[in-house]
Amino acid sequence: MSISVSMTVNGKPVSGTVEGRTLLVQFIREHLGLTGTHVGCDTSQCGACVVHVNGTSMKSCTLLAVQMEGADVKTIEGLANGDELHPMQAAFREHHGLQCGFCTPGMVMSAVDLVKENPAPTDQEIREWLEGNLCRCTGYHNIVKAIRAGAEAMRG
Repeated sequence: MSISVSMTVNGKPVSGTVEGRTLLVQFIREHLGLTGTHVGCDTSQCGACVVHVNGTSMKSCTLLAVQMEGADVKTIEGLANGDELHPMQAAFREHHGLQCGFCTPGMVMSAVDLVKENPAPTDQEIREWLEGNLCRCTGYHNIVKAIRAGAEAMRG
C-alpha cells in the first residue's frame, strides 16, 4: 500500500508516495537523490545515516518516512551555507577527521547536535556522544580533535 508523505528537507518542501515500510534514509537517498546520508549497517549501530529531525540528531535507518509527515529534516547536504562549509564540516577537513569519509556525514551531523546541547564539550563528552557512531578506520583521535575545533568555531 502506497502512502503520501510531505516534509521539509534542507529547507525545501518535498513530498512523495512511498510504501509504509520505506525508511527515512531510503526516502532521502532514493526518492530525493540526496546521497550524502549513508546506509552503513541497516541495524542502527553505525550512525552513518544520522540526520536532524526537527533539530535533533536521529538515525534515519530507524525511522519510517511516513513518520516524518510535516517534519523538518536536515541532511549533510543542507548543513553548508551555499559554497561555505558549516564550521563543523570545515573543522573535519582541517583536522583530518574525514578518514575514508563513509561515516563522516553521520559524525558531522551528530557533532553539530552535540555542540547545540553542549557548546564546549570535553574530549570525554565527545567520545561518549559518539558512542552511536562507528568509524571503521578507527580514526577517533582526529574526529575528536575536529569536533573540539568545530565546537570552538561554532561558538565564534
